[in-house]
Amino acid sequence: MKAWYLIPLAVFIAMLVFLGVGLKLDPHEVPSPLIDKPAPVFRLQTLDTPSRLMTSEDMRGQVWLLNVWASWCGGCREEHPVLVEFAKTRAVPIVGLDYKDQPDDARRWLDNLGNPYVTSVSDADGRTGIEFGVYGVPETFVIDKAGIIRHKQIGPITPDILRDTILPLVKKLNAA
Repeated sequence: MKAWYLIPLAVFIAMLVFLGVGLKLDPHEVPSPLIDKPAPVFRLQTLDTPSRLMTSEDMRGQVWLLNVWASWCGGCREEHPVLVEFAKTRAVPIVGLDYKDQPDDARRWLDNLGNPYVTSVSDADGRTGIEFGVYGVPETFVIDKAGIIRHKQIGPITPDILRDTILPLVKKLNAA
């Protein structure tokens, strides 16, 4: 009977442990269940030529980035100059997935800010984004030659992320 007062203390200590562990986690490093799994198959209209369709199979045999973006996205505007400069290096093709956006707004945005994408496809209803597990834009996936997702970047790509994470992975995957 005397031990009943220890139960609230034990619960409080357990909560402190969980809080302490949670505070050490990086919110940009959310594990994705799709890492090391085949990228979802898609077949979508391209922004520049809506009568043309692009599929995920079109990229088979090469390492590529899928960048999920939208003209209404503040983080996308932040990362866009980084992507435009990076695209000039031709280190890896970047495919844009315009997520839940109006195609005219997206085309205008790319015309005004530059177009880093080898092609950009329209995911107006967001279904493809959902299949990729997108819960916010921007998000970027590194996909290998076999169509396997090897990395998911949540949030804007920065020069540091490119240099320290994405480029080393792309070089490793291209060498394999």
